[in-house]
Amino acid sequence: MPAAGGEGNRARTGLRAYIRAVGEVKSMSLSATARRFAPLALGLALITGLSACDTGLGSLSSDRVQGYDLSPDGLAQIRPGQSQALVTTVLGSPQFTNDFGGESAYYYVSTHVNQTAFGWTTIKDRTVLAIYFDKNKKVKDRAIYSLKDGRVFEVEQRKTPSYGSDKTFIQSIVSSFNGTDPTSASPKIGNN
Repeated sequence: MPAAGGEGNRARTGLRAYIRAVGEVKSMSLSATARRFAPLALGLALITGLSACDTGLGSLSSDRVQGYDLSPDGLAQIRPGQSQALVTTVLGSPQFTNDFGGESAYYYVSTHVNQTAFGWTTIKDRTVLAIYFDKNKKVKDRAIYSLKDGRVFEVEQRKTPSYGSDKTFIQSIVSSFNGTDPTSASPKIGNN
């Protein structure tokens, strides 16, 4: 019998400790709770963020091809004298076409890029396959151009000046009611 009473005392003591612990948690201030759980929340956010960046291979960047993936097998099938329809069948529709005189050309562009998980893209290699056709729509010649064959040039950053000033939508509405906007005035017809 005393053993059963001892177990009962232990159970009541455990229950009192549990109630005391729950009472302490309930009486804990919000800032103390935030300090206690902040490392847990930060770790959870870090793990979630890093798992979103994973590409499946354990890296934060991926290599891919934009445009056509020009295979050596496809290039070997294009020879002088073949028809324009056969070229389209083998390589698909070209990205660009050019007609000059009775002759024409098809251009297939393949760009190898490296893209990071953050969206930054770097061009690693660019290849342009140019196929030239004669007046009879037969392959006359083909050429392969790479980045080494091209020229790098700066895109012009200047803007063409325009009359007036840049205004926000609200500024345009307010100025049209005030009559300060010269474009809102109605044109005068005839002599006054």
